Amino acid sequence: MSASILPPQDEHLTTGWEPDLPDEDTLLRQAVLVHASWPTALAAAAGRPWRSGPTWAGGWIGDRGAFTNPVVLTRPLARPEEVLADIGTLLPSHVPYMLVSAWPTADLRPYGLGLVGHPPLMVRFPGPGPDSPRPGIEVHEVRDAEELAVAERILVDGYPLPDLEPLAPGDLLDPTLLQPSTRVWVAWSDEKPAAVAAAHHHAGVTLVEFVATLPAARGRGAGAAVTWAATLSDPTRPAVLIASDDGRPVYERMGYLAIERWTAWLRPEQQAG
Repeated sequence: MSASILPPQDEHLTTGWEPDLPDEDTLLRQAVLVHASWPTALAAAAGRPWRSGPTWAGGWIGDRGAFTNPVVLTRPLARPEEVLADIGTLLPSHVPYMLVSAWPTADLRPYGLGLVGHPPLMVRFPGPGPDSPRPGIEVHEVRDAEELAVAERILVDGYPLPDLEPLAPGDLLDPTLLQPSTRVWVAWSDEKPAAVAAAHHHAGVTLVEFVATLPAARGRGAGAAVTWAATLSDPTRPAVLIASDDGRPVYERMGYLAIERWTAWLRPEQQAG
């Protein structure tokens, strides 16, 4: 290391996770912040409790479903017992949540959480996409509660999310969510609803979320079409997402790059005491 870039002994060395740093300090910081903004936006839209602070952000979006209530760490988890107790003040013990960390964590099983895995974080830098969907595929942006209920139904059946059954419109996607920072698209295949995807804009990047395709429509290009719509919803911004290992090749064909693996833990649904 060149001596010319070594700081003075008494100079503060940033970790990259101080609350007062610019969002754009690093791409990883932007990815963390947009993921942290997502559950708070969902909960706030539905008038549900949410929290955003220097250590974590999350929302109480619903009472059921393993993936309904994301909680995202906004800095490395230094004191698990303290942070998890703080999360518990938002999400009672009977409510499930998924804890997402950009950093490796200690073993959280003693605190009642189970390891989901280490999914890849992927990024696609601004660039052109396809000119149009495949023949027979039409993509429409969701504009009202009726269309959002269709999107919600596709998400639950296509992901799938059986823990959310029986599903009532608005259980996961409240119509007030639809605003410039959060948009949803549905793809239709041969005039039937087939796939859904959402985009959430924050911290200078686009988060692609809620990508799901109905089983009968897979392999026809509907899922790719809505994912392109979300990815290019602001063509000037990088797009980020957390992929599964099975889904990773699909995103790589769209130009996404895996940059690191995150860690996900699940606190399962429990009986209310």
